[in-house]
Amino acid sequence: MSVQLDTDKLAAMVKSKRAGRGLRAVAQEIGEVSASTLSRIEQGSVPDVNTFLQLCKWLNVPTDTFTITDEATETKESAAAGSDKIVAHLRADRVLPKATAQALIEMIQLAYRQVSQEAHGH
Repeated sequence: MSVQLDTDKLAAMVKSKRAGRGLRAVAQEIGEVSASTLSRIEQGSVPDVNTFLQLCKWLNVPTDTFTITDEATETKESAAAGSDKIVAHLRADRVLPKATAQALIEMIQLAYRQVSQEAHGH
């Protein structure tokens, strides 16, 4: 799963809440964040974890407010992981004849491939 921090959204929300007040005053209000760090964040820099948590607390928003997930990548990775688990179980099964297990594996892989392609709009 691909997850990124939406620094543009974070910067916009910090600027909005700061509402023209001085960086030093707001940095003191947030606590444990310097005015220069606050300035860099408003310019789109990625904050360290502690600063990010402090900002979320100050903004009164959950941390996932600023996360961007690549749903297509997530679906593809999830499909691959699901397919791999099922295939491993079928290959390890000692009850199924090999030909039956192989036929099921091919059907499972085909189904997961189709889900992956649909997720990418193909």
